[in-house]
Amino acid sequence: MKLGVSIYSYYNLWKNGQIDIPTFIRTVHEIGADGVELLEPLWRDKAAELAAVDEALAATGVEVGVYSVSNDFVTTSADDRKAAVDKIRVGVDSALHFGAKIVRVFAGNTKEGISFEQAFDWIVEGLSESSRYAEAKGVRLALENHGKLAGKSDQVKRILKAVGSPALGANPDTGNFLLVHQSPHEAIHSLATQAFMVHFKDFREVPESFDGFAYTSLDGLKYAGTAIGEGDVALESCINELKAASFSGWLNIEYEGAEDPRTALPRSVKYTRSLIDGKPSK
Repeated sequence: MKLGVSIYSYYNLWKNGQIDIPTFIRTVHEIGADGVELLEPLWRDKAAELAAVDEALAATGVEVGVYSVSNDFVTTSADDRKAAVDKIRVGVDSALHFGAKIVRVFAGNTKEGISFEQAFDWIVEGLSESSRYAEAKGVRLALENHGKLAGKSDQVKRILKAVGSPALGANPDTGNFLLVHQSPHEAIHSLATQAFMVHFKDFREVPESFDGFAYTSLDGLKYAGTAIGEGDVALESCINELKAASFSGWLNIEYEGAEDPRTALPRSVKYTRSLIDGKPSK
């Protein structure tokens, strides 16, 4: 498997104007990862930035392994559902520009007044159309476990089965499973053979009194992001499940902790590399 870093790991720095995409690429190269995951929403001016990003990739030899979009098919508006498909099409075309063969996609999340079954039908319809476009372009889509409609491994598998396209697989996110009260390594075991990529994320449970940013899980527990290997996710077991399934795709670190990523990510890359190599550093 190949080790990458998602630009979302540096989201707060990007949002505050402290880092741009070329700097992110050079930083990832310096800390020893093989590739990057770029996100369509994290361009300030795509047309103006593209040349500098291409230059940074060429200068460092870093690959764009995955290109990610943020789409939502759960809406009563047919125009909005069409716009969600268009977002994925843009992602596919952008992936091709960078030589990436995987686009991370979402299903969508629950909305008041929309039943689970109606949402499911819209998700399947949207991903089916998107998969046809991706397959024609030689690109594959990776559905992330995210939210209440596609948060658990069985929900992801149900969607994949209903769409039935070789161009649609899974993006198991190790941290997100905790938010739907599912063991991450058991979920990885369930999805490993259908995984086109993996988000490697770590969370730790925090008390109700915790005053930093934290997610609340379906069972009412609070989880805060940590550097890889410093939280509650059984990451070594996750890696072992991927190895057992002969997973050879991108393992992309997605850091969501409060610590400055400029100090958390070097540790995260080092620890993840040790797991891939079968020599855990702790």
